[in-house]
Amino acid sequence: MGELRAAPVNPSAAATMTGRSVIVVMPGGVDDPSAPSGGNTYDRRVCRDLPRIGWQVHEYAVAGTWPQPRATARTELARILKESADGAVVLLDGLVACAVPDIVVPEAERLYLVVLVHLPLGDETGLSPATATALNAAERRTLQAVAAVVATSDWAAGRLVSHHGLDPGRVHVAAPGADTAPLATGAATGTDRAPSLLCVASVTPRKGQLQLVESLAAVADLPWNCVCVGGLGQDPGYVTRLRELIERCGLGDRVHLVGPRSGTELSASYAAADLLLLASHAETYGMVATEALAHGVPVLATAVGGLPEAVGHAADKGVPGLLVPPQDPAAFASALRLWLGEPDERRRSKEAAMARRTALAAWDTTSRSLAAVLEQLRKESQEAA
Repeated sequence: MGELRAAPVNPSAAATMTGRSVIVVMPGGVDDPSAPSGGNTYDRRVCRDLPRIGWQVHEYAVAGTWPQPRATARTELARILKESADGAVVLLDGLVACAVPDIVVPEAERLYLVVLVHLPLGDETGLSPATATALNAAERRTLQAVAAVVATSDWAAGRLVSHHGLDPGRVHVAAPGADTAPLATGAATGTDRAPSLLCVASVTPRKGQLQLVESLAAVADLPWNCVCVGGLGQDPGYVTRLRELIERCGLGDRVHLVGPRSGTELSASYAAADLLLLASHAETYGMVATEALAHGVPVLATAVGGLPEAVGHAADKGVPGLLVPPQDPAAFASALRLWLGEPDERRRSKEAAMARRTALAAWDTTSRSLAAVLEQLRKESQEAA
């Protein structure tokens, strides 16, 4: 990540440059290799790809404990917006923008603000009811005030419209893309090899690894190994509980928490996998599903939020894997037992994944969808000048 990153410039100067220009404001951890996320990958990718289609991108990564920042982070965000020239087009990551309407809303009167929502703040798993309510209220004020909102799936767009009472005409979709990837060879190519299961997700309550391990324990009589790739620093208490559950279930030699991976190391993880597992409680899309499918790896996932969109269908309408209800370890285990125990199901899901692989949209489609929103606001700014 980070290729073609523009050097920081004064936001006022950036806004007065000729041609298509956008100021992009992201969380400070966007480049943190210890905590990779779909949102960070998306932000980085569009910053890299927008210049290829004629946009000048001026990046600002604001360090802070988003979405509940301290005074220093709030001051820095306020400075960036305040120093942006009237009529500037500004794209803000929702993690930064949505919880601080007192900073964002006043600037929406003179700037053309676009908020990219990766996950509605109140949908994060594990929040107290009071915190979720406060974040929902703050997000609603912010999103109702800005010029446009970008969601990462049709499901997410509908969720934002209904949940926050937004004008559907101001809510747009720019779904994540997928890069062409080498076909996975898998670990189960020979009869003496156990199927290789892969989970790619930060180890947090929303990603459901506790329920995943419960499901794996229910099929411990069958051969398999599981590698869990994902950051271990976001919720140490949850990681401790997960490790304890793995040991209690006697799966210490079969379930491996390997921490975050990216680049060629992550690609190698997909290449060695036979099946991707994703037991999320909430997802607006689920980029790891399309990353797996780009390698021809089928997916067993919870049918939650935008995940069914990401998994999609093959040309024959077949699901390239299996979808089960969320927060239902028994249903997940049943689907996993079917896949592990039935060669015909493994063959069917693999063939469907191969067909889905060739139909995945590229990241160029994502950037062009986003650019269309920015272009409309740029034209409105020019007409108002």
